[in-house]
Amino acid sequence: MSAIRLLVLGAVRRHGRAHGYQVRNDLEYWGAHEWSNAKPGSIYHALKQMGKQRLLHAHEIAPSTAGGPPRTEYEVTEKGTEEYFRLLRESLTAYDQKPDVLAAALGFVVDLERAEALRLLRERVRAIQEWHTAVTEYYTPQDGPGRLGHIGEIMNLWVHSAGAGATWTRDLIRRIEGGAYTFADEGEPFMRVHAVLADGERNPYATRGRHPGDEQ
Repeated sequence: MSAIRLLVLGAVRRHGRAHGYQVRNDLEYWGAHEWSNAKPGSIYHALKQMGKQRLLHAHEIAPSTAGGPPRTEYEVTEKGTEEYFRLLRESLTAYDQKPDVLAAALGFVVDLERAEALRLLRERVRAIQEWHTAVTEYYTPQDGPGRLGHIGEIMNLWVHSAGAGATWTRDLIRRIEGGAYTFADEGEPFMRVHAVLADGERNPYATRGRHPGDEQ
């Protein structure tokens, strides 16, 4: 799974309606261009593709007062909402995902109810444990990577990463069980209030070369 679809759907959904520059601005504000494939070209391509797939509805609007071509604003459709939550749930539970997919899911985890988020994270721990059990049937860190030559270092990395991932997930579960964060069934989530840039608001992390009036 690619993180870009989840990131773009989630970013548009935060605004209700958003044009390409707003989506790019938000994702850069969250640092997604550093830890995922959410680069400008990928963002605009995803918007157009998901528009064709009817996950997003494209609204043509008049040019800004500053001039320039008409802009396209996107809105998540009912089908897009279903896809968004499918991707979010899958990204939280599947251990065989790339780190950027998990990071994207964490950025939107508060769109779930607290009980469901906890259930999905516990499923993630179980998936990690099952993977660890399967691998250590023929390789254990106690054996040391030397038995398999330098290729054993790959196994060593996987096993240690799995252990760290399970520990981190259990810690997150404890924090959420203890009342951390505001989830969808509890009020207005933090992300919707604090981490969406207003149209035209300056983004201190934005890459250079584009301006809010630009259209994609």
